[in-house]
Amino acid sequence: MYHKNIKLLLAGLITVWSIYQFSQGNIMNGISILFLAGIFILFYFKNEFILLAFLQLRKQNFEGTKKWLGYIKKPETALTVKQQGYYNYLHGIMLSQTNITQAEKFLRKAVKLGLSMNHDLAMAKLQLAGIAMTKRRKREATNLMAEAKKLDKQGMLKEQMQMMKQQMKKI
Repeated sequence: MYHKNIKLLLAGLITVWSIYQFSQGNIMNGISILFLAGIFILFYFKNEFILLAFLQLRKQNFEGTKKWLGYIKKPETALTVKQQGYYNYLHGIMLSQTNITQAEKFLRKAVKLGLSMNHDLAMAKLQLAGIAMTKRRKREATNLMAEAKKLDKQGMLKEQMQMMKQQMKKI
């Protein structure tokens, strides 16, 4: 896994190469090479391994998700802050199946680092509310549920929140 700034350096060098091609009169080569530079810029903002991990998670392939996340060795240097948030978010979702204490740690870190989409942030807070509920922390679970409800503007998590409220009444 490369440092995030290496991707920008490669994009800059490829852009210089593209400008050279333009100056030589090779317009099509210059345009094609600019698209190549655009790929490196895209991968700076959207990490390729996180995208592939999300694809595997969407297919419910948890082993594949672990494999793609495993390629990121040092997330602090290889990822931007939002990408680190999603890295921890994915780890939290993966571990919520087996180890809720570790999952809570990863999800809290993801919320602290920030997620770019409100729906993902609402999902992380809903997961944290579920973890708090299993640990008998009803007040914290209620607060997290309220925050998740504010963030879920499209109502995509409405059913899960209703189920969680029904379970919370039993505690």
